[in-house]
Amino acid sequence: MDDDLIEYAPNIPDNVLELIFSYLKLQDLRNCALVCKSWYRFLCDENNEVWRAQCLQKVPPEAFKNDLLSVVPSYKAKLRAFYHAWNPFDCSRHVYIKPNGFTLHRNPVAQSTDGSRGKIGFKHGRHAWEVRWEGPLGTVAVVGIATKDAAIQCHGYYALLGADDQSWGWNLVDNLLLHNGDAHGIYPLLNNAPKYKVGERIRVILDCDDNTLSFEKNYEFLGVAFTDLPDKIFYPTVAAVYGNTEISMVYLGPPLDG
Repeated sequence: MDDDLIEYAPNIPDNVLELIFSYLKLQDLRNCALVCKSWYRFLCDENNEVWRAQCLQKVPPEAFKNDLLSVVPSYKAKLRAFYHAWNPFDCSRHVYIKPNGFTLHRNPVAQSTDGSRGKIGFKHGRHAWEVRWEGPLGTVAVVGIATKDAAIQCHGYYALLGADDQSWGWNLVDNLLLHNGDAHGIYPLLNNAPKYKVGERIRVILDCDDNTLSFEKNYEFLGVAFTDLPDKIFYPTVAAVYGNTEISMVYLGPPLDG
């Protein structure tokens, strides 16, 4: 970057910054935030015109046609969620990602369990994302995390997510926690815990610092599901068996405590 521009950076008016930044790529914007306090302050406004333009350029217009992104109110958060959404190149061949970029559709293929992972994995920090199931659950509907080594498709109707030592899941059908091919108890730990109803919001909370995985349902914290997670890179993952079911996932960022 030009030294003269850096010298006068703190004195550049916001309307001029907006014009300059509108021509930059995301990586350039991240670098600009490190130049001075003035630029950092400007780019911390996640709803300014720079982030609005970036969001509308990158996020498919189909994503704005319903309330899917209402849980991430700022333009920058919506953009971040898009870069964390389902990976069209890391899912079962019986699954496709819809034009909105956030929703997977499982084709009606018999005797198959099919999954999908998010684009970005996590090894450090605390992360939360929301999962919403649309359509019948069938006999298996598992939400959780997996490494890149976990299988993403298998023959038959099977609790694929949680079937090996590379994945951890909560089967919404029978409220069982699954890992390494074993059931690890009923979840949540409530007497006659209600089953998941289609359309309810599941929030997955991964704490890579504390090595735990937890869940919320309709904004109610259900408790820690898994502890002592290994030091690996984890991806948001689901596994489904019912034909034409659809599952949306929106990355939220660090979870809000309390």
